[in-house]
Amino acid sequence: MTTTNPVWFITGASSGLGKALAEAVLERGWRAAITARSPDALTALASRHGERALALQLDVTDKASIERAVSTAEAKFGVIDVLVNNAGYGYLAAIEEGADREIRDQFETNVFGLVSVTKRILPGMRNRRRGHIFNVSSLGGLVAFAATGYYHASKFAVEALSESLSHEVKPLGISVTILEPGAFRTDWAGRSMVESETIIDDYAETAGKRREATRAVSGRQPGDPVRAATAIISAFEASEPPLRLLLGAAALKIARQRLDVLRENFDAWAETTLSADFPD
Repeated sequence: MTTTNPVWFITGASSGLGKALAEAVLERGWRAAITARSPDALTALASRHGERALALQLDVTDKASIERAVSTAEAKFGVIDVLVNNAGYGYLAAIEEGADREIRDQFETNVFGLVSVTKRILPGMRNRRRGHIFNVSSLGGLVAFAATGYYHASKFAVEALSESLSHEVKPLGISVTILEPGAFRTDWAGRSMVESETIIDDYAETAGKRREATRAVSGRQPGDPVRAATAIISAFEASEPPLRLLLGAAALKIARQRLDVLRENFDAWAETTLSADFPD
């Protein structure tokens, strides 16, 4: 973007990638509305940056909360140039183990909350014919594993929504970038993770082992949120921002493997695929 003093609006800024990005943005002298369900967690960060930082309570599943937070940010800064939809969390459950309420809550935050915040902020970007939206997906928005199927489903939805949005808003001067982190040293696999209470023994060797591995890696993931924040800012400053930005070596490796698997699958069944059309 061409603006020299952009205003960022970051959801889920109290920890992990959201917090690292908020710190990086503010340390560059830019302005930011930093949001979380519990704004007390933002006080120390906001106080270090004076009038350039605005800490706000925001529950992305609550339309009234969204309206209050965005309206307050717009009243203080006048505009919102960059939206980062970072709020979200993981859920461990085999598909059969998933609890209906927990499944719906996952989508309310990871998908519908993202949509609601985006729809509230987009009109201002459209009017100014500029803006940048970062939607935090995951490597898990490109490939799926056992035990995190509902999380993957929510992130696959983020991928599709974001790609469609990019086609719609690019002619209006607005960029969309989908962020796809691999395993990062955040609270995702720790205190932020929700797990189903139901455990079915038949899935012990699949979803069960993945649950154990996910918990075991918490705090030892290779991804550095601070370095990821720097990468995100590089994408923001690029003359042609990417639609997708993988974050971390593991994300790049596994995404490339995913492409190979898809190509092999498509090629192996190409004859059958082509047989489904009307004859020439």
